[in-house]
Amino acid sequence: MRTNRALRTPGGLSVRLDVRATVVVALILLAALTASVVLIGTGDYPIPARDVLKTLFGDGNAGQEFIVNELRLPRVLVGLLVGASLGLGGALFQAISLNPLGSPDVLGLSQGATAGALTMIVLFSGSAGQVTTGALVGGLVTGFAIYLLAWRRGVHGYRLVLVGIGVSAIVTAINGYLLTRSTLTEASQAVVWMTGSLSGRDWTQVWPLLWLCAVLVPLVLVNGRGLRMMEMGDDVSNALGVRVERVRLLLLVAAVLLTAAATAAAGPVSFVALTAPQLARRLTRSPGPNLLASLCMGATLLVTADWTSQKVFGADQLPVGVVTGVLGGVYLLWLLVTERRAGRI
Repeated sequence: MRTNRALRTPGGLSVRLDVRATVVVALILLAALTASVVLIGTGDYPIPARDVLKTLFGDGNAGQEFIVNELRLPRVLVGLLVGASLGLGGALFQAISLNPLGSPDVLGLSQGATAGALTMIVLFSGSAGQVTTGALVGGLVTGFAIYLLAWRRGVHGYRLVLVGIGVSAIVTAINGYLLTRSTLTEASQAVVWMTGSLSGRDWTQVWPLLWLCAVLVPLVLVNGRGLRMMEMGDDVSNALGVRVERVRLLLLVAAVLLTAAATAAAGPVSFVALTAPQLARRLTRSPGPNLLASLCMGATLLVTADWTSQKVFGADQLPVGVVTGVLGGVYLLWLLVTERRAGRI
């Protein structure tokens, strides 16, 4: 039995609170912050967690402040923001498509961002900033193309997934062609970027992603009620006063922006957007898209994967995308078996 509480403010506003979901979100957020502190202290120059906290609050020595604030903190913040963006974007795609496989990895948005980055690397020998811009543009163009191709008196779940899979195959072929046109140096740079990595990330990647999340996350959460109603079907949602196509388009644009920005910042980190919403739902046991829980779970997964790669293989030896790819692949196989046994695929 679920435990729900109704909170009422002096102004008469009433909010229903799911106690289990609230506790789970708090615990996941605590896990993300704990993993972040441990990750900041991990590296060639290890720093105890206590000293990391002291440095973050301005009480460290000069060496610790440089290592923590200039070298490691930006990387961890990018990891948190990228993971949160992918987790939230994946939850939106899965809720809109009504399909647990509806994620940017499957729909081709990550591949579209990769195509934009490869275009800048191979054809224009672009700088890091130009590669980031190319990835963002590539993801947005791919998302727009998928929406147009899936439109037929509205956008519906399975059609969106099928169109996304087709577009993903086409864009993957384009990426392969671009790699064959590259030099050895360009191909090496492109492969590292395509794997998904947090290595070398600094404050220039933090601020754009932070501002984007500051705008899009509240917008998405405000429309969460309409998204939850849409799971009952378009006719029921319309009868309840939800402007279905407007909400769907708004949230699709937000999901594409979040995914494209995350890919531009860290490369196509695989499977976080697929696994985070499903893990969040299983922990909260709550119906609906579980947007906030998915956001926190995505951040936790990515910083934990980065810590694992550094702890096991050493700093910057194994890109975080390899770790998430292995873990996500195992999870995907389990999900497919579970869905087949349930008769849903």
